[in-house]
Amino acid sequence: MAYDEVLAERVRELLEEGDKVVAKKMFGGLVFTVRGNTAVGVVGDDLLVRVPSDDTPQALAQPGARPYEFRDRISKGWVLVAGEVLDDDVLDDWLQLGRKAAGELPPK
Repeated sequence: MAYDEVLAERVRELLEEGDKVVAKKMFGGLVFTVRGNTAVGVVGDDLLVRVPSDDTPQALAQPGARPYEFRDRISKGWVLVAGEVLDDDVLDDWLQLGRKAAGELPPK
């Protein structure tokens, strides 16, 4: 599956303002790791976000958010966000949430 390269570049620019970020092709898209842990990704036209388990209900209540399904199973700790809702402020909020979740994991 192809991914939205414009969205991927926006994500890269915003994430690189902080931690060391590495982009890798995974999940049929492009994921961005922070300290070796996947924080967010671009899958098709959507943003894949790692979410701390305590924040999952609030994350899913946001416009454009839905559970991430992989191989017909809902993946806990992950949310997909529709690309059409990702204006700059909304995108930045999701990236901060993904960075927070990845930061709670031990570095790889």
